[in-house]
Amino acid sequence: MTIPSAPLLAELAGVRKRYAAQVALDGIDLAVHAGELLALLGPNGAGKTTAIGLLLGLLDADAGSVRLFGASPHELAARRGVGLMLQSAGLAETLKVGELLDLTRSYYPQPRSVADCVALAGLDGLLGRRYGKLSGGQQRRVQFALALCGRPRLLFLDEPTTGLDIEARQGLWKAIRELVADGCGVLLTTHYLEEAEALADRVVVLNRGQVVASGSVTEVRAHVAQRRIRCQSTLAVADVSRWPGVRSVSVEGGRLDIVADGAEGVVRRLLAEDAALAELEVQRAGLAEAFIELTREAA
Repeated sequence: MTIPSAPLLAELAGVRKRYAAQVALDGIDLAVHAGELLALLGPNGAGKTTAIGLLLGLLDADAGSVRLFGASPHELAARRGVGLMLQSAGLAETLKVGELLDLTRSYYPQPRSVADCVALAGLDGLLGRRYGKLSGGQQRRVQFALALCGRPRLLFLDEPTTGLDIEARQGLWKAIRELVADGCGVLLTTHYLEEAEALADRVVVLNRGQVVASGSVTEVRAHVAQRRIRCQSTLAVADVSRWPGVRSVSVEGGRLDIVADGAEGVVRRLLAEDAALAELEVQRAGLAEAFIELTREAA
C-alpha cells in the first residue's frame, strides 16, 4: 500500500493529447508511486492506451508534463526501469521458453534469475517447451515472466489475466502482490473489475479523456449509493426485478443477488413476502456498479 513518502515513479500532469479532431486526453493528472498498484479503468476509447503510451515514451503530449522516474520517458535510463506486459506480444513461436527468458535477461545488467521468473510466473515444467506450442494461458504467464526479467521498478500490466483459468489467475495475483510488497509500482489496466477491486491500492477511472473518479477502491465505490443484497429466497427473479428501486436481479449459487438504489425498502419487502428468507446480506455496491454509474454519468 502506498504511503505519502513513497517515491513518485511516473506522472502525467495536466496532459492533453489529441488525434486530429478527437481529444484522447483532456488535461489529466496521474501518478504512480513505489509500492502501490494503481488500476487505470475506463471503457474502450477512454484514453487508457494513450496514457500508457505517453508514460512509455511512445507518444508525445500536446500539452502538460510527462515524467518517468523524474526524467523524460524518452531517456533510455528511465525506460530500463520499466517492465511491460501488453495484451498481445509478438514473440518468436519457435523459441523455447527458456531461450526467451535468456534472451530477455541478456538486455539487462542485473537481471532477475531464471528461477525467480519461473516461480513468480508459474512456469514450472515449461522451460523446454516451444512458445508457439503453449496454450493461450501459458503464453500469458511467459509474457508476465519476460516483463519481470529486468527487475522493473515500475510494471505496466495491460489485461494480464486474459485467457487464464481461475487457479492461474490467483497465482498471478499472488505474484503481483509480492512485487508490490517489495516496492515495485504497478499500473494495471483490466476489464475484470473484480481484479482491480482485489488488487488496487488506488483506482483512477477515465472516460472520454477525463478523470471522472480517483481514490481508493472504497472511495470510488462511495460515489454511488447503490446496495447489493444477497439472500436465500424462493421469490422469482422476474417479480423482484419489478420492485421500486431495484436495478438488477440475478441468481448466483442458488441465492438472489439484488442491486438496488437503497436497501431498507427492498429488505422490508423481502422479509414480508418470503417467510423462509435466509442468509440475508447487505453490502455497498461493488466497484463494477460504481464504474458503470460513473461512466454513465460522464457520458
